[in-house]
Amino acid sequence: MSSHRTLFRYDYRRSPDQDAPSCVRHPVVIVGAGPVGLTAAIDLGTRGVPVVLLDDADRIGEGSRGICYAKRSLEVWDRLGVGERIRDIGVTWKLGKVFLGDTLAYSFDLLPEPGHKMPAFINLQQYTLEKVLVDRVQEIPSIDLRWKNKVVWIASREDGVRLTIETPDGPYEVDADWVIAADGARSTLRSLLGLQFSGVAFDEKFLIADVRMEADLPTERRFWFDPTFHSGQSALMHRQPDNVWRIDLQLGPEADVIEEQKPERVIPRLKRALGGREFSLEWVSIYRFDCRRLVRFVHGRVIFAGDAAHQVSPFGARGGNSGVQDAENIAWKLAAVLRGEAGDALIGSYDTERTQAADENIAHSTRSTDFIAPRTSAEHRLRNAVLALAPHVEFARRMVNSGRLSVATIHASPLSTPDEDLFAGAAQLGAPAPDAPIRIDGRDGFLLERLRGGFHLICADGPAPQGLPKDIGLTVIDANVDTAGLFRQRYDATPGSVFLLRPDQHLAARWRAFDRGKLDKALARALGRSQG
Repeated sequence: MSSHRTLFRYDYRRSPDQDAPSCVRHPVVIVGAGPVGLTAAIDLGTRGVPVVLLDDADRIGEGSRGICYAKRSLEVWDRLGVGERIRDIGVTWKLGKVFLGDTLAYSFDLLPEPGHKMPAFINLQQYTLEKVLVDRVQEIPSIDLRWKNKVVWIASREDGVRLTIETPDGPYEVDADWVIAADGARSTLRSLLGLQFSGVAFDEKFLIADVRMEADLPTERRFWFDPTFHSGQSALMHRQPDNVWRIDLQLGPEADVIEEQKPERVIPRLKRALGGREFSLEWVSIYRFDCRRLVRFVHGRVIFAGDAAHQVSPFGARGGNSGVQDAENIAWKLAAVLRGEAGDALIGSYDTERTQAADENIAHSTRSTDFIAPRTSAEHRLRNAVLALAPHVEFARRMVNSGRLSVATIHASPLSTPDEDLFAGAAQLGAPAPDAPIRIDGRDGFLLERLRGGFHLICADGPAPQGLPKDIGLTVIDANVDTAGLFRQRYDATPGSVFLLRPDQHLAARWRAFDRGKLDKALARALGRSQG
């Protein structure tokens, strides 16, 4: 069986809602205090939206679970005030190596260029990440985090949702304008609403283990196909903080889940994988995975996010990172709707954008799984031929697939204003704005640090536009600000060019010259009020 370690426990507290004479209504209730629910709560809370965050447990720390967090997730958390802390306590990496047997077949660099505040990836145990996010939640007065509050019934209404919540003191009810279901792969809310996933379930089983050991090994992702220490299968190794290492070992579809978690089976496997190094076992589990999602993520006033909405294989670290992007996508939209700046059509764009992202992640995960665990002898021979060619020819390297690692989706979004002019560079409509080093007010920093909450206009090498709409931020970037020239390069920013960024830092529109009328139309479109 899996070993568990509870690191952080929180007290149940009776809430005022339980003693209210009638059912209390809240703007937003979030169900599930994992990384996705916590991120959504922080994002909404920092935008001034009152949030009730419910979790049926009173603790975090049962196994390390997710460990790989991508650059885009770090950028989201940095906007929310915890990115630097998470980065600094995690293990930073960007290099990966793929082996066939014990021979290096392919290596890659996930962030070869300089000039980004956040690294390509960090590794950090999920319980540590959750502790940082809980601490941040507790700094925001508008967030009411309630432990040992389990939703047991949900009733949709025309203008909101009623939830029945079980606690150690008995049940109570609350009403909500909107509910975010971030309650994980075994989502209670999904079950209560009778919703089903569509997609594929894989039979392949994998052993996942965390071991504590001192090892002078490089900090990089290492993936083996058919290594001598685990013949005929695959293996993966990652470094975590505090001398903890993650080992994944493919076991095959016929593996016995109970037997394979017994120490007498696990420890010999790990000894072979670790070359006889001394270690202690921290956590062990066996997983299977699905590549599937809900058909729709928005059901009336209930919005699904993270594993409650979609599930993918762990190869590529796409599940948790995609869930964080779900959270940032819905938070600013709900805030705009609740402030009366946008209608419910803006919530519909969450479904459009994030189902696209889920489909991309499912497609990548399915291809990764097919490459890692071929289903026929012909597929197996083709896979090994690709790996054998990879050290020698570029086309084979592009075919190697040990898990395409998480990157942010470029949304084909109804909120984006199509380009009138040609633009090159890394910046793309519907994608997060690329970071770049800048110098503002005599201080060295990064562009994304300027994009903290609302809509933002960036103007390149020109006079600041006058008479901008209320509450839109403005940054003018010239050669004195863009000291390394990377903003100009990444945005193809010719003098006079302007760029409109959404509150979630995604590029919504751009022009070679400022035009107030075009800006107003683009803002309306980005708020779901117009597509013209």
